[in-house]
Amino acid sequence: MSMETTAWHQLHSVMNAQQERRAFDRSTLRRIGAFARPHRRRIAQFVLISVMTALLAVATPVLAGRVVNAIVSHGHQGTVVRLSLLIALIALAEAALGLLGRWLSATLGEGLILDLRTAVFDHVQRMPVAFFTRTRTGALVSRLNNDVIGAQRAFSNTLSGVVGNLVTLLLTLAVMLTLSWQITLLALALLPVFVVPARRMGSRMARLQREAANLNAAMGTRMTERFSAPGATLVKLFGRPDDESAEFSARARRVRDIGVRTAMAQSAFITALTLVSALALALVYGLGGWFALRGTLQPGSIVSLALLLTRLYAPLTSLAGARVEVMSALVSFERVFEVLDLKPLIEEKPDPRRVPDGPVTVEFENVRFGYPAADKVSLASLEEVATLDTRGGAEVLHGVTFRAEPGQTVALVGSSGAGKSTVAALLPRLYDVDAGAVRVGGVDVRDLSAASLRETLGMVTQDGHLFHDTVRANLLLARPEASEDELWGALHRARLDDLVRSLPDGLDTVVGERGYRLSGGERQRLTIARLLLARQRVVILDEATAHLDNTSEAVVQEALTEALEGRTAVVIAHRLSTVRTADAILVVESGRIVERGTHEELLAAGGRYAELYRTQFEQTGVSRTTPEPEAA
Repeated sequence: MSMETTAWHQLHSVMNAQQERRAFDRSTLRRIGAFARPHRRRIAQFVLISVMTALLAVATPVLAGRVVNAIVSHGHQGTVVRLSLLIALIALAEAALGLLGRWLSATLGEGLILDLRTAVFDHVQRMPVAFFTRTRTGALVSRLNNDVIGAQRAFSNTLSGVVGNLVTLLLTLAVMLTLSWQITLLALALLPVFVVPARRMGSRMARLQREAANLNAAMGTRMTERFSAPGATLVKLFGRPDDESAEFSARARRVRDIGVRTAMAQSAFITALTLVSALALALVYGLGGWFALRGTLQPGSIVSLALLLTRLYAPLTSLAGARVEVMSALVSFERVFEVLDLKPLIEEKPDPRRVPDGPVTVEFENVRFGYPAADKVSLASLEEVATLDTRGGAEVLHGVTFRAEPGQTVALVGSSGAGKSTVAALLPRLYDVDAGAVRVGGVDVRDLSAASLRETLGMVTQDGHLFHDTVRANLLLARPEASEDELWGALHRARLDDLVRSLPDGLDTVVGERGYRLSGGERQRLTIARLLLARQRVVILDEATAHLDNTSEAVVQEALTEALEGRTAVVIAHRLSTVRTADAILVVESGRIVERGTHEELLAAGGRYAELYRTQFEQTGVSRTTPEPEAA
């Protein structure tokens, strides 16, 4: 390894490491050991290869010196040939070991990345919805990418570096001291000239790199928000294009300036260290030549010392930065473990039950619930705040009790924020109740397996979320084994088959981010088709037609009628005209059921439902004496 290469390595290590001094955390080390245990055989092979490579690296300069001595002393030609062949064989062995070591390093590092990413991904999937409503997606993705890769470097780079450099350093020092202890000590005296500038320059450049990373992250966030379909629409409607461009350009120019300063600082640093390299070699040749002329040192030893010099500085500087690299890797591991240590609020029991076969009842019994505080479901680092919001836990549902018999439709109506959607979220166990019980088929949802609950319950929300994928993929999410005929059957029942047939690629047409290539009504019908394909026995509709125009609502309502047929349903509706035929209507206000009955019974009672109904008709300009339209 040349002095220039060593300089770049040292500079890179300091720039990319955490600068604060940290203590080793034994619990973190134990957990790292648990992740490394399945790979222990490969780790042992990797360490052995590193030691063998270090041994060969020191052998070549020694043999080169012997070749020179043989030439100067007019030794036997066969000796020179044999030494040359041995050097060639060592070079071949080094190349082979280098490739083998790289393969072991890659398989070890990538295997660890696979284990960590899988562990984090599986753990995050078990987190409650409250976790995702608070966490910044970019921060969470960074844990799966940047921090996992940072942890992987501890095995693929730091481990081999420490072992290999330590062996190389000890062997190099031993050989150099036997050749000339005077030159060795003088060479070591130049080490601070090499290491100190790397430390200082590295710290300075690390600050520039962090600023550039923050600016790039800000630009990335801004682009992500502005380039999404809803974000682009918002900017076009309310944005100030000139101001947006100016703000983006200011950050981009700062990144450019940092890039120029970094490039010049790197060049100055490498130039200075190249000069140190030349001075070190001049020392070896000058002092070594003087010793050789006096007859106290062989010429070959000078060559060996010159070649060994780089093998002395390289491991010394690398080991000097090893603590920084280890601390950086530990920080990455800690950030990964921080996510893994966040306990999911909703846990499946060891021996969960299944929803009984046949028709299904839905029951809420004296349910009380309050949304959890941030410190129960999130991390400050994932929300990118200094401290978590400790508010939360205030009760929002107060003794909610109702029952939907098999095949019945129960509608929840009331003011915005009354708690209707909270009731809907408790049924599929997106949250757990604080008191009381939610039962499906007579079994508490906390006793059911997640798989059985998902097979039984289907939900259509007001935003009709779709993935940026094909129509087929979005449908198969409900039932991966569904056949082509079943897909078209579900689309037909959702009144969407004609539209899909008219698309350029039919079922294989990509719907766009969040389904934005489709209209609101089309998105809702596709989510209904997904529901129909799943064949779930209980349906939850949370404001499924809230944001649709009258024409789209009529078509979607027709599809919903198909979806609800023969199923137990809990329907949350803002437009009361869509729930007049429900078997029971519950009026929810301030987290309590204040009225219950059929449409006619509640109108006759003249209470809150009648007030809501009258207000909606006045807002739509329909006279109360006008006959009510039939429900779509």
